Amino acid sequence: MAIVYIPAPLAALTGGRSRLEVEGATVREIIDNLEQTWPGIRERLLVENHLRRNISVAVDGEVSPLGLLERVSPSSEVHFVAAISGGAG
Repeated sequence: MAIVYIPAPLAALTGGRSRLEVEGATVREIIDNLEQTWPGIRERLLVENHLRRNISVAVDGEVSPLGLLERVSPSSEVHFVAAISGGAG
């Protein structure tokens, strides 16, 4: 099973856990399986079947341009990363 890292703002949905083992061959399947165990997490990660603009996903250390279609192996690490915005302009 892939190791999935949950950003701190979403950890309340996973019982405070920031690291989970989740089955899935793609990021979409990972999210679907997270939703089965932790209802409500999908709506915090997705909007209209796409990753939210303020969320990026990295698989095995690489930010994925494929998003939900990115392949995940059983030995993968998947990080959902909350985007940081703001600062001096």
